[in-house]
Amino acid sequence: MSSLRRAVPTLAGYLDDRIVRWRTGTSEGQVAVVLALGALSAAILVGSLVSYNTFPAATFVIPLLLGTMTLRYRPLLVLVGVIAVCVAITVVRQYVRSVEVGDDGITAGRISTLVTMAIVSVLVLFESSRHRSGLPGPLGEAMLVDLRDKLQAQGVVPPLPDGWTSQSAMSSAGGTKFAGDFLVANLSDDETRLEMVLVDVCGKGVGAGTQSLQFAGALGGLIGALPPLGLFSAGNDFLLRQNWDDGFATAVHVLIDLRSGDYSIINAGHPPALRWSASAREWTIDGARGTALGITKRPDFHQTTGTLGPGDALMFYTDGVVESRTQDFTAGIEWLRESAKAVVASGFDQAPRRILKLVTSGDDDRAVLVLSRDVVTSELPTASAGPRSDSAMS
Repeated sequence: MSSLRRAVPTLAGYLDDRIVRWRTGTSEGQVAVVLALGALSAAILVGSLVSYNTFPAATFVIPLLLGTMTLRYRPLLVLVGVIAVCVAITVVRQYVRSVEVGDDGITAGRISTLVTMAIVSVLVLFESSRHRSGLPGPLGEAMLVDLRDKLQAQGVVPPLPDGWTSQSAMSSAGGTKFAGDFLVANLSDDETRLEMVLVDVCGKGVGAGTQSLQFAGALGGLIGALPPLGLFSAGNDFLLRQNWDDGFATAVHVLIDLRSGDYSIINAGHPPALRWSASAREWTIDGARGTALGITKRPDFHQTTGTLGPGDALMFYTDGVVESRTQDFTAGIEWLRESAKAVVASGFDQAPRRILKLVTSGDDDRAVLVLSRDVVTSELPTASAGPRSDSAMS
């Protein structure tokens, strides 16, 4: 019994190690999977020879489909060969049995099974050969999702000092996980300066999603290391070098001093920012304008400045929030001003989420970012006991 107890953790550790190696796409992991699926095919073969009605030739589709999800092209080719041999043995054995009992050896059903298995094998191999990552489908997708998560982590606003709250909400068109809208943020080491950039990459669907991943990585590595105008210039140069069909993006940059509330906004072809005045109880349109990134070598940017007092806020958003097939840009901004006014009348808690719920679903990504200064603030910022920022992706 004691030896059995020692063997169970050892076997579990061995299997766990094989799974880890498979996830990394190593050759050793692929060999282990081929051996496991080969053993499964052999087991099905034995069952088929004993009772063909219980394990017909079509049962070999199971290891074939498992191989499609777990193997690269060449190991999959080996598995298909093993399965083809097993199917051939099964069919020949069944044919011999049929002849021995006087039945028809070749029937339409058996021919149909063989043809179906051949077509499935060809389709499986063709699909596997088209994986440009060189990895099985699930592994390639996992790698892409992991990359997306790491890049989107750059857009999570760090917990802010007491007196400040940052909230964001994003919704991709069609409910996909890859969107053309993204946010990058940076809080200085002394927690006195917050820098954020909201970007909308031109295009829709997968193309915009992959381009936004590249651009997010580029901006995420530079934010905080360059001054705002230098950051936009570097981003503009990056897009010009990519030679994408739709190679431009709109962006808005905000830099705010968390001690005084002084801020500056630079706009690169993006919808204008909105400022909430606690005293006037309304949203006003910021005047910063500029050329979209990736269009010309020397874009023109204009900067606006201001100060957020207690109760004031800034809101940034993408054009998917204010534009639709039935509403133009100008009318959309007026709609947003009135809708956001009603939303924040009860407070800024979850304001971006509540605003997005009011937006009619369309074929464009949507994002809203709200940075607000609490009514009660301290003279000098100190690290808060809990997070003072919130972000969401739906």
